[in-house]
Amino acid sequence: MDSALEGHFPEDDGTELVRLASRCLHYEARERPNAKSLVTALMSLQKETEVPSYVLMGIRQETASSTQPLSLTPFGEACLRTDLTAIHEILEKIGYKDDEGIANELSFQVWTNQMRETLNSKKHGDTAFRAKDFATAIDCYTQFIDGGTMVSPTVYARRCLSYLMSEMPQEALGDAMQAQVVSPEWPTASYLQAACLFSLGMETDAQETLKDGTNLEAKRNKN
Repeated sequence: MDSALEGHFPEDDGTELVRLASRCLHYEARERPNAKSLVTALMSLQKETEVPSYVLMGIRQETASSTQPLSLTPFGEACLRTDLTAIHEILEKIGYKDDEGIANELSFQVWTNQMRETLNSKKHGDTAFRAKDFATAIDCYTQFIDGGTMVSPTVYARRCLSYLMSEMPQEALGDAMQAQVVSPEWPTASYLQAACLFSLGMETDAQETLKDGTNLEAKRNKN
């Protein structure tokens, strides 16, 4: 458990979190819970939904938010406004270039037997996403993710926006968080989390996550 909690949490909740974490570490993909079921399980453990994260962590408010105005990129501006159309255009422009370097360990047997079907699901999802048929995009990307043979943060990002377009912000937040798990230094994941949090009315956490995304993008541009 996070040492910052100083033991101040119900034992039953701690046990449930350990159980969820253990399920996420199953070797077989089909044994691991999907993002939607995880978010649902975690929501039942969240007792104080209106308390900002910096309060829960004991961080003084003046250190949690910068006094200087945040200089946002076009992606950050779109997320701040929750401009889903602009976000869609940016994700289309980015494509899959940020998936480069993501490890996908596949045996020859998996490649020959499953890869074609998996890639077809992604291809159909991309076609639907481009055409703004977000219900079909969700279905196709879900087939790709549930196949378990490849991991793509971009697919999670695209399904996240598809959920937002379908007025399903909680599911969208789960996908944005999963994208960050797969690629922790990816600013797009933080930006999308901010858009989801804005949609859920969690203004303070959204601003903090937006700042995280801005910092990650600035760090990337320096390298």
